[in-house]
Amino acid sequence: MVATSTIQTKSSDYIKELVDRRYDHDCIDKELDFWDHCLAEPERTGEVTEDITCQQLAKIFENSLSQAKTTILHCSYVLVPEKLTQRIAGEVLQLAACEPCGLRGCILYVHLEMENGYKRLERIVYDATVVPTFEVTLVFKQDGTAWTSLQDFLFMGTCFAPTFRRVLKLSSGFRLVKKKLYCSSPGTIVDEG
Repeated sequence: MVATSTIQTKSSDYIKELVDRRYDHDCIDKELDFWDHCLAEPERTGEVTEDITCQQLAKIFENSLSQAKTTILHCSYVLVPEKLTQRIAGEVLQLAACEPCGLRGCILYVHLEMENGYKRLERIVYDATVVPTFEVTLVFKQDGTAWTSLQDFLFMGTCFAPTFRRVLKLSSGFRLVKKKLYCSSPGTIVDEG
């Protein structure tokens, strides 16, 4: 692809057409500025796109934990170490880099390691329009050094249900297991902590 100065992405006719379709004018300008920047520095476009994808994936993991908090984990709070979801997202992107469709061809299984096994939190299909080519299983690990919270101790014997008093603290460790769906090669394991 070659960018030339004859392309006028900010032409008044083009913007008028988008505004007529009820797009916000400020949003249009920001989007066009972003793509103008990408055309001006094509070598950085991949880095920007990967950074945005990494942030989106980290947010998906955070939302997964947030939703599972009350429905599956039955706790009041989930404490996540700073930058844990970003680190995991970066590792998942590295695992997806050598796949034909990249992250779009991935099914993500999110689990939590418990004392007596694993608890499945969510199944995430990153792009439902693409036939999956590989699976990645993410296992969050609990922080085993956490003491029972003082709040849990004080609420003993009260009328509050014990299942919604717990604070779950995750450790900075995690495990990723990649399995190719259409290949007999062994999977890849990333185990941190």
